[in-house]
Amino acid sequence: MSEHSPTDDAPGPHGGRPIVTAGAPRGATEAVVLALHGRGATAQGIVALLDPISHHGVTVVAPDAHRSRWYPYAGTQPIERNEPHVSSALAVVEALLEHVVETFGVDRDHVVLVGFSQGACVAAEFAARNPDRYGGVAALSGTLLGPALDSGGYAGTLDGTPVLVASGDEDSHVSADRARATAEVFRSLDGDVTERRYEGVGHEVTDEEFDVLGSVLETLVDS
Repeated sequence: MSEHSPTDDAPGPHGGRPIVTAGAPRGATEAVVLALHGRGATAQGIVALLDPISHHGVTVVAPDAHRSRWYPYAGTQPIERNEPHVSSALAVVEALLEHVVETFGVDRDHVVLVGFSQGACVAAEFAARNPDRYGGVAALSGTLLGPALDSGGYAGTLDGTPVLVASGDEDSHVSADRARATAEVFRSLDGDVTERRYEGVGHEVTDEEFDVLGSVLETLVDS
């Protein structure tokens, strides 16, 4: 019998997959990072990737995607082509948000959604479809999903949530136009957007991105 997962009620293929939890233990949590890995990676891998932003009072929760990918085709494809994977991934994020609020005693305004690559696309898409006051949203080397990014497709308010949209100018997976359009969608949703396009950087996370995330977390644990 498999061990219970907080995403057991989320639909497949991602529901019920293993969850990695690291950092501050229950009872000492002041903020939670909900971290989504990239294609070909794992929950444990993104927890390790985010080690530079480890901070007292911060718990990291990361789910594993089915077959190490959140969706099978490019994120620029029509979202319908990547179903049911996208809907399943978004349901996993919602289930984990409910889990961390209940388990660690933090509100959503102390939960930071962070994703890299495919995980960044899922985190961005979730936040845009479900705007709320989060602790932060960070799309690292990823954008919103679908062939056309239009702020008219989203409604609601992020109520000043800090949002980081960051990528490198040598990243073949993230065009400047899509990164810019993603940032504009979050501005239209009242996000406090920091947009970065790094020269000479490929599909990777920079020290400056870690610095921005670290600053967001310091604000949350000190509030």
